[in-house]
Amino acid sequence: MDNADGDGTPADDRSGGDAAADAAAGDDGPTAVLLDVLPNGRPDDDRPQSSKSPVAYGLGVGSFALYELTLADDADASVGDRIALDGPTVGRYREVSFDDLTRNAAAEIEYAAEAIVEADEERFVDFYNEAGPITLRLHQLNLLPGIGKKLRNDLLDERKRGPFESFADVEERISGLHRPREVILERIVEEIREDDLKYRTFVGREE
Repeated sequence: MDNADGDGTPADDRSGGDAAADAAAGDDGPTAVLLDVLPNGRPDDDRPQSSKSPVAYGLGVGSFALYELTLADDADASVGDRIALDGPTVGRYREVSFDDLTRNAAAEIEYAAEAIVEADEERFVDFYNEAGPITLRLHQLNLLPGIGKKLRNDLLDERKRGPFESFADVEERISGLHRPREVILERIVEEIREDDLKYRTFVGREE
């Protein structure tokens, strides 16, 4: 999407649902993990260097939305940092698509997603506890890589006995599901990268 002002600069997009979802990360409002930082601005910006501001790309902590951020000139920001989108370091931001990212930003998505999942394990374990049907024939659990009818039914039966407490608990109680954390990570990355997926479980989902 291209929310640009008339002068070609990114439009301020502080009121969207994805930004609201990213506010779940903490008290500072919507938050993102930085994927790439361009201290000299975007290379395709033909304005004089004196007119350009530092630019960064980030992954929303709550919604896994992708953002382009204009940073303050004196911003101390590095790849992997968590940054408050409404904080003093960020001048403006807008949501972008995977194809808008720099190569470096695209390469960091898996690491950033992993950091988000590791920092909030309970949120993602609860997906195994709360996932529900999408249609009469398709369940949210079936969207996870490698989870077919048998594993889905095992998960549904087992969670009736008591909620899963951790990824280790899922792995211990569900025979055949050996990497429950990685399975969720794989689905998250797929949803971030692929714009044309019919169903989305994590990206754009408000917490």
